[in-house]
Amino acid sequence: MALDDESVDQDAVFKVAGGCQFTEGPAADAKGNLFFSDSPNNRIMVLRDKGSLKVWKEPSGRANGMNFDVQGRLVVCCAQGEGGAREVQRYEDDGSVTVLASEYDGKPLNSPNDLCFDPDGRIYFTDPRYGDQGDVEQDTMAVYRIEHDGTLVRVISGVETPNGILMTTDGQTIYLVDNNPQDGGARTLLAYGFDNDEKVWLRKAEFYDFAPGRGGDGMVLDVNGNIYLAAGSGEEGGVYVFSPTGEHLAFVPTPESPTNCTFGGKGFMTLYITAGTSVYAVECTTPVQLTYPKINGGT
Repeated sequence: MALDDESVDQDAVFKVAGGCQFTEGPAADAKGNLFFSDSPNNRIMVLRDKGSLKVWKEPSGRANGMNFDVQGRLVVCCAQGEGGAREVQRYEDDGSVTVLASEYDGKPLNSPNDLCFDPDGRIYFTDPRYGDQGDVEQDTMAVYRIEHDGTLVRVISGVETPNGILMTTDGQTIYLVDNNPQDGGARTLLAYGFDNDEKVWLRKAEFYDFAPGRGGDGMVLDVNGNIYLAAGSGEEGGVYVFSPTGEHLAFVPTPESPTNCTFGGKGFMTLYITAGTSVYAVECTTPVQLTYPKINGGT
């Protein structure tokens, strides 16, 4: 797929994994092996480069969004629900699990959903709540930053339901999905800029509004800073590609409603898309940009 392809032919998108209940959180390790979550089944799966699909971790605390940090450790957002930890966790090299965040202001998090890293290695994550609201104790749905000393800071509020999140390599822009599925809810892709004087994140642009259709979910960047966003459903379901200025460049359709995407495989030139019960892939011509491994301009 090249970015001058306004729409990718459905035949170019092929299924690489299935048999799950709800796939999410795709993240590739240094070898290009794809890890992804099957949250309702409370497990993390791994798809090896030769097509072997296995359970990597079960139970997983109801893992959702995931990413590898700069040291190659898998960092996981764990959702609410049966078996859900409602935490941000990190898998260490020795197999142990470190809890990085579980509460803010003395109250449990809503349901950590997706995460990214800044150039200093700090973790940013979204904390929405979909479904049952009965045990919600936070006063809002927000974006948080985990400092190196473990302190949790609320950095963005004023959105309805924060979901997918990305940061540019210079640490000056956050792309944030506000996806509220309720009638009349926000379904937007937003850009935030960092105010160096005030040391706060300020909303600077609305890139795209998916309303009244299904909004966006997870995202990944390529080496040119283009945004690949999983969004929509039916004929409008797939990966939407946007330039750093918000221009809609391309569309990759998926047979099931997409939830997230990342690059992996040989040379990290395969776009993997989690969607419904499956994982799909399409070969690309534009290199990836990832925190880990440090290839093709990654941070």
